Amino acid sequence: MSILTPTRTETRPHGAGRDRRRTITAGWAVVAVVVVASAAYIDFAPTTLLDGLDSTAGLIERMLPPRLDDPGRIGVLAIETLLMAVLGTVLAAVASVPLAFLAARNTTPHPALHRIARAVITFCRAMPDLLFAVLFVRALGIGVLPGVLALALHSIGMLGKLFADAIEQTDAGPREAVRSTGVGYVREMINAVLPQVVPSWTANFVYRIDINLRTSVVLGFVGAGGIGFALQDALRGLVYPRALGIVCVILVIIAAMEVVAIVVRRALLTPSANGPGRERLSRIIFSSTVIAATAAALFALRIDPRDLFTWIGPSLEVFTRLVPPDFTAVGSDLVDAVLQTLAIGAVATAVGAVLSLPFGILAANNVSPHPTVYATARAVILVVRAIPELVLAVIFVAAIGLGPVAGACALAVGSVGFLGKLVADAVEEIDPGPLDAVRAVGGGWWKTLFAAVIPQVVPSVVGSTLYLLDINIRTSTVLGVVGAGGVGFLLFEAVRTLNFEFAGAIVVIVFAVVYVIERMSGWIRSKVV
Repeated sequence: MSILTPTRTETRPHGAGRDRRRTITAGWAVVAVVVVASAAYIDFAPTTLLDGLDSTAGLIERMLPPRLDDPGRIGVLAIETLLMAVLGTVLAAVASVPLAFLAARNTTPHPALHRIARAVITFCRAMPDLLFAVLFVRALGIGVLPGVLALALHSIGMLGKLFADAIEQTDAGPREAVRSTGVGYVREMINAVLPQVVPSWTANFVYRIDINLRTSVVLGFVGAGGIGFALQDALRGLVYPRALGIVCVILVIIAAMEVVAIVVRRALLTPSANGPGRERLSRIIFSSTVIAATAAALFALRIDPRDLFTWIGPSLEVFTRLVPPDFTAVGSDLVDAVLQTLAIGAVATAVGAVLSLPFGILAANNVSPHPTVYATARAVILVVRAIPELVLAVIFVAAIGLGPVAGACALAVGSVGFLGKLVADAVEEIDPGPLDAVRAVGGGWWKTLFAAVIPQVVPSVVGSTLYLLDINIRTSTVLGVVGAGGVGFLLFEAVRTLNFEFAGAIVVIVFAVVYVIERMSGWIRSKVV
C-alpha cells in the first residue's frame, strides 16, 4: 500500500472504530439469540436430525439405482425446461431495463416514479415464483406459458434491482459531457449510461438464467410445464429410482449451463488482448445467440408471440381477486405459520452459512490445499445447487416427517450450494498480496487462511449471508405446499379453494415481512460491511 493512501485506521477516529467493534459484537449477540430462539420455536435440534438418519438412509437406499423409464419424454421436458428459463429471463430483462432507469435515483425523471418503480421491483421479488405460477395456471390453464410468465415476473425483482444499482454506481462525468451537447434524456441514457452498465447487466442476466433453470424445475409441481411435472409424478407415486434418474438429468443440464455461463462471462467480461474489436465481436455473437434462443423458445414451446400480451386481461382478473385482502381470517394459525416461516429462514441461513464457509474456501482455486480437494468441493456445491429446495423438502419430509424441521433442513442444504459458490468466488477475488506475505514468513495453510484469507472475505460473506436470509425467507413461504412447514400451506390451500381474499391477506403479510427483512439487511450491511 502506498504511503499516500491512508489506511482505514488513519481515516477513522479511534472512538469510531471502537463503536464499530461494539456494534459488530452486539450484532453477533443478537444473531445468536435469534437463531437459538428460532431453533427452539420449530423444535430444531440435533437429536431430531439424528433420529431421522436411519429413515434418510433408507430413503436413499430406495432411490438407488436411478433409472429413466421414458428417456425420450424426459429429454423433451428437459429441453422445455431450459427454453422456459431462457425465455423467462429474456422477458424479465426487457421489462427490467426501463424499470431500472426509473428506479435509479440518478436517472429517474421524478421521485414519484422512483418510488413506484422500486415498489414494483420489490413486489416482484417478494412474491414467490411458485405463487405466480399457481395464479397464472388458474388464469391461463396448464401449460408452459404460465411458467414462463412466472419466471419473468419474479426475475424482474432481482434484475430490476441489480440493473438499477448498477446505474446508480455509474460515473456522472460521461452524462454531463453528453448533456452539454444538448441531447435529450433518452439519448443521454443510451450514449452515457448504457456503455457503463452493459458488462454488469450481462453478468446478472447470465446468472439469472442459471437461477431460473433451477426454478423452472419445480414449476411443473403446479402444472406450469417443464420437467418438474415428471419429477412430481415420480415422487407422488413413490417411484424413487425414477425420481433420482430425473434429478440426475437435471444435474447434467445445470452442470452444462454452469460451464456455458463461465465461458460466456469470460468471453464478455474479461478484457481481450486483441483489443475492443474482439470484445465487440463477442457481444454481437452473444446478442445474436440470445435472440436466436428466444425465437427457438417461442417456436419449440408453441407460444404465439401475441400471447405475451393477451395474458394480461385474464391474469388481472385473477390477480385482482386477491384484493381487498381479508384479514378477518387472520388468527393464531396464520400467526404461527408466519413465525414458522421466519424461524425456518433464520435457522436454515445460520446452518447453511456454517457449512458453506469450509466448502467455499476449499472450492477456491487460489487457496484450496490440493486439486482433488478443489474438484470435490466444487462438485459438492454444484450437485447441491442442482437440486431445487422444494425437491429437497420433499425428500426431508419423506425422511423425517412433516413439519418445519424438514423445511429448515432442505433450505440449509440448499444454502450450501448457493452461499458456497459465492464464498468461493469471493475468496478467488481477494488481494493475493497478504497471502504471499504470510507464506513468505513461513506461514502454513492454516496460518494463511486465518491471517490473510478470512479477514478479506468476511465483509463479502456477511453481505452474501444477509442476501441469503432474504432468499430463504421468501423460499420458505412455499415449502408448506409439500408439508415442510411455514405459511406456504395456508397460502396455496387458500388459492386451491378459491379463497383469494384470504390469500391476498397472506401475500400482504409476506410482502411486509420481506420488505422489513430487506431494509434491516441493508442497514446491517451499512454498519458492518
